[in-house]
Amino acid sequence: MNPFSSGTRLRDMIRSIRACKTAAEERAVVRKECAAIRSAVSENDNDYRHRNLAKLMFIHMLGYPTHFGQMECLKLIASSGFPEKRIGYLGLMLLLDERQEVLMLVTNSLKQDLNHSNQYIVGLALCALGNICSAEMARDLAPEVERLLQSRDPNIRKKAALCSIRIVQKVPDLAENFMSPAAVLLKEKHHGVLITGLQLCADLCKVSEEALDYFRKKCTEGLVKVLKDVVNSPYAPEYDIAGITDPFLHIRLLRLLRILGHGDADASDYMNDILAQVATKTETNKNAGNAILYECVETIMSIEDNSGLRVLAINILGKFLSNRDNNIRYVALNMLMKAIQVDAQAVQRHRATILECVKDLDASIRKRALELTYLLVNETNVKPLTKELIDYLEVSDEEFNGDLTAKICSIVEKFSPEKIWYIDQMLKVLSEAGNYVKNEVWHALIVVISNASDLHGYTVRSLFKAFQTSGDQESLVRVAVWCIGEYGEMLVNNIGMLDIEDPVTVTESDAVDVLEIVMKRHTSEIDTREMSLIALLKLSSRFPACSERIRDIIVQNKGSLVLELQQRSIEFNSIVAKHQNIRMNVFRSALVERMPVLDETTYSGKRPGTLPATGSTSSGASFNIPNGVAKSAAAPLVNLLDLDSDDAPPPSSSGGDFLNDLLGVGVSPIPSMSGTSKSPTSGTDVLLDLLSIGTPPAQNNFSNDLLSMSTDNGPSVSSLDRTQSLSSQVSSPPGAAPMMDLLDSLSPTVSVTTNSLADMNLNGDNGPVHQPIVAFQSKSLKIMFSFSKEPGNPQRTLITATFTNLSSNDYTNFLFQAAVPKFVQLQLETASSNILPASGNGSITQTLRVTNSQQGQKALAMRLRVSYKVNGEEGLELGQVNNFPRGL
Repeated sequence: MNPFSSGTRLRDMIRSIRACKTAAEERAVVRKECAAIRSAVSENDNDYRHRNLAKLMFIHMLGYPTHFGQMECLKLIASSGFPEKRIGYLGLMLLLDERQEVLMLVTNSLKQDLNHSNQYIVGLALCALGNICSAEMARDLAPEVERLLQSRDPNIRKKAALCSIRIVQKVPDLAENFMSPAAVLLKEKHHGVLITGLQLCADLCKVSEEALDYFRKKCTEGLVKVLKDVVNSPYAPEYDIAGITDPFLHIRLLRLLRILGHGDADASDYMNDILAQVATKTETNKNAGNAILYECVETIMSIEDNSGLRVLAINILGKFLSNRDNNIRYVALNMLMKAIQVDAQAVQRHRATILECVKDLDASIRKRALELTYLLVNETNVKPLTKELIDYLEVSDEEFNGDLTAKICSIVEKFSPEKIWYIDQMLKVLSEAGNYVKNEVWHALIVVISNASDLHGYTVRSLFKAFQTSGDQESLVRVAVWCIGEYGEMLVNNIGMLDIEDPVTVTESDAVDVLEIVMKRHTSEIDTREMSLIALLKLSSRFPACSERIRDIIVQNKGSLVLELQQRSIEFNSIVAKHQNIRMNVFRSALVERMPVLDETTYSGKRPGTLPATGSTSSGASFNIPNGVAKSAAAPLVNLLDLDSDDAPPPSSSGGDFLNDLLGVGVSPIPSMSGTSKSPTSGTDVLLDLLSIGTPPAQNNFSNDLLSMSTDNGPSVSSLDRTQSLSSQVSSPPGAAPMMDLLDSLSPTVSVTTNSLADMNLNGDNGPVHQPIVAFQSKSLKIMFSFSKEPGNPQRTLITATFTNLSSNDYTNFLFQAAVPKFVQLQLETASSNILPASGNGSITQTLRVTNSQQGQKALAMRLRVSYKVNGEEGLELGQVNNFPRGL
């Protein structure tokens, strides 16, 4: 006989396939077998149809196509014999699904079999319908299934209940038809039928509010009675599992009670006593008992408030944490994370056990326990919890250090009671796991240090000591380098000593040694070396005795293969060479003076949770340290200024401090055009917030960092006049000349159009007339915009800005700057003056040429920045114009 004829037995085919040594051999065997089955199908071989379909199902499970055998399923289902029907329905469930149209052909056969006198055939039909029925089949056959819910045979009732679940899920509108029959099933004595009835009721409650109300009113008391009977039932061998009567029924009852009690105080009151009884009487030495307790705890947490029950439930979870089974501990931690939202005080009692789980050998338990510990932290326990976590950080596995470090940093930043404690804890973290600390964390630390003026000396001394023992931690090294550059003289002279400190002897040479070590160490990242060069430049002014040594260290990088290091080295060396008498040169000492205080509000507004008493750590935009290192950006700046576009790139997370470095001034967040003004504060990334831009091209990094060191001889030359999207003409005061002769060739400039008003025909027909608007007004400054259109070019608008000083003091060094979306081109003419008289006794005018390429589609918007000096002090106004007339 042909081994691959239609008469081949299923076991012989399986044996042949398993004997294949390669995938090619298996495919050959399957092809031959499929060919034989196709031949039998075409010959309408009735004798071996059921055998062929069984073989097709096995081939289907191996992943081969078997669609040609689908009609054979229908033929077998239409047969009269039970064996044929069994294979036919099995093939129907395996080879077809509800999306195939051929399934509609079996609806009539299913209806006949649901009404069959043989209970086994009825069971086959219910099983098939419950597995593959579509919405159309559910509507057609729902009456038959509803009738079978009242069958005398418990097996039929059980299968009908399971089939009803599928029907209700497919057609929720049919839920009302099954409510009464389902309620009857809840009175069943047969546990199998009762379990399926409970599941049906639960699904009905999920899809229908009407069903939920119905079961709450009609069935809550009955379900409580059933659960009480099951809990107190004597030993029953038929249902006993590990000494507990039918734990599966326990769990189904608890789940349905959870649904009925949620949001309903009356229903919750009915079940309080029985839930307490289940929680106290169930044995915990077997897994079945733990499963029941877990469901009981979840039910207690879901129903309406009962503080006593909830404390009992949380205590059960606390016992689970001491279990040797990792699965039980894991689910307990998961449940405690939900419970802490309801009763945090009760969870706090198990804090010690939860901390032990953080040190567990199982990685999943460690991670979940760490998340729970984070939720447990508050203002009262932050210090002991942080100490425990930092102590564990010293001995934890490397693969866990990243998660642990992130949580500790977030806890310290969110709940820090005082800045000295914040700085101490962050230094401990940086010393132990600085390489796992994200950039935004140490950026935020620098912001806090900058604002803690009374702790500058303490911090720089602590960092110097930490560097001696943990110099391999990159984040620690960066913070240390920044602080030594800013507060090096406080380190050497022991300035700002606290009572808790011991005096430390550090010479100027020792401070320079730290920076030299960082520069020469091959493991130091480029960003860290760049920060070290800036620190060296600053120390060259403060440590005259080490000035030549510092210059030698800087010169060593003139031949660096890293372009950024090479550029910084050449330019810094040029500064030192040009200004030999550093203390006598006012410009030079101002150039390398200490950074202004960074504004905590602005930084915390960017990323919640990065400063004390703010939100938790997030993965938002990173902080930009004003004299830090800006990384290269793939897109030019002109593409990063779309103030309206949803797909504008987010701020870089790699520390790109662009116009912040350039201007070195500080403000609070940008005001709206309601007229509020912002008084000058000290150094933050002003135009980074102002313009919502990302990191700049790499070639501008040095000039950004250099210009962040402000001068008193006049405002720094802004790169706004070097950028196409921010093109503006700034008149440089004489005091800025020494800087310009040094920086003229640093970055490619973009030419600025300087056409005068005479180039525009303002007397003729200039298109629609727009009324002037108040673009900005504060207590001290008012800005008016008037508009005119260029004939023949509706996209271009000529804006005349008029500035009026409302205060009683003259403004000098007056400078106006603006930013627009990238679909707008902006050109600024030279202002009529840089002195604005007091009390409105004069004004400054400046012309803005605006070209809106999306005129009629996108409205014009503009952000403003006005800087000036009043009585020798810097002043700053920021705002945004959103009230432009339509059509500009």
